[in-house]
Amino acid sequence: MKNRADLLPVDAPAALEVWQLTEDTVPCSHLYMEAQVFTPDSKRFVLHRSAHPHGSDQNDPEHRYLVCDLENGGALHPITEETGATAATVSPDGTTCYYFVNETSPGGGRLTLKRIGLDGSGRETLCVIDGPIPGSPHQPSRPYPLSTISSDGKRLAISAFLGDGNTENAPFGLLIFDLEGKEPVRIILEGPSWLNMHPQYSRSLDADGRRDILVQENHGGEFSPAGSIIHLTGGAGADIHAIRDDGTAFRNLPWGRDGNEFCQGHQCWRGRSASAITGTSVRDRGVHELIESEPVAFAGHVGLATPGGRRNTLSRTVEKPSLRHFATDIEGTRLITDDWASDGRQLLRTAEFGPDASDPLENWRFLLDTDNEPAKKGNHSHPFLSPDGNAGFFNSDESGQLQAYMVTGLFQA
Repeated sequence: MKNRADLLPVDAPAALEVWQLTEDTVPCSHLYMEAQVFTPDSKRFVLHRSAHPHGSDQNDPEHRYLVCDLENGGALHPITEETGATAATVSPDGTTCYYFVNETSPGGGRLTLKRIGLDGSGRETLCVIDGPIPGSPHQPSRPYPLSTISSDGKRLAISAFLGDGNTENAPFGLLIFDLEGKEPVRIILEGPSWLNMHPQYSRSLDADGRRDILVQENHGGEFSPAGSIIHLTGGAGADIHAIRDDGTAFRNLPWGRDGNEFCQGHQCWRGRSASAITGTSVRDRGVHELIESEPVAFAGHVGLATPGGRRNTLSRTVEKPSLRHFATDIEGTRLITDDWASDGRQLLRTAEFGPDASDPLENWRFLLDTDNEPAKKGNHSHPFLSPDGNAGFFNSDESGQLQAYMVTGLFQA
């Protein structure tokens, strides 16, 4: 990795350092902010080459997932070799990388779940789906580029298209894989509104809490019979739910759906807690807020009007917030976010959670301008933190080619 002090503002604290992690002939990127990519000691994580901030091309022979060893100067080691590798996730104990090989087409092909030791040893095929899922008439295709794993490492979830390529308004579904092999795969949610699900297992260590999955529902979205998305939502926008991984306990998060507040599309659990954070676009004030809430009983798709919903607007002390992509450390005490300037520049900021559940974020700090080209749609910085909160990670095309970066010394005086 290469020190990039030139990316820091002139008045940056002495402890703040920026490192370029990749310098490749093809675009390189971190996985999406919500992905489980780190070992628990914060020393190694997974990123990918020949990729963009929202995924990769299943037919790209150059695409590879890489292990970045921060303890060894940011050394990069390929961990996948197959064309079509997608949706990588690291086991909670940090020993194993799970990923899929996507050779699907709507109504056909093959989707394979594999795992490999994070040291590159013991590659193993766990499950091959080349026909209808048992108990269902559907065969999955177009797997979502992110998978998610339970905090006990026993179950893995991914969403996929379930259409045959010819049927209008076909369903998408949430697939649960039993990594202990008792019931290889089952579908717990399905329907046409689940086209951009963003499934995220709770990081809770509680026996019951770890079964929860955060999901996004896109009402009014449009897509082709082949599952290609045309519009993500209708006029009322998306809403966010939690569901237990056995398909029960479907609940609401009290966000959006009132014609003024809209869920932007990114949400995540606050560390290991039972609460989650969303980014909202608020039309009448022209701002993008961060709001924390806990799941409450389902009361229809009414968003913020859900009875009993507790909402804490975390960004309420920020003047004209434009916060789009964000993540916390594993303890849920620190946060990193982008903040979009009026000219499209993506600035990075950190903040800390207050001692009380009703407190706003505090101790806001400006880190740097990621220098992403505003005209290049989709080249998002997508910042996130290491589990210990000591390092932040972002994407930038400042070199002319999208690459992966790290910033350290975030919370030091």
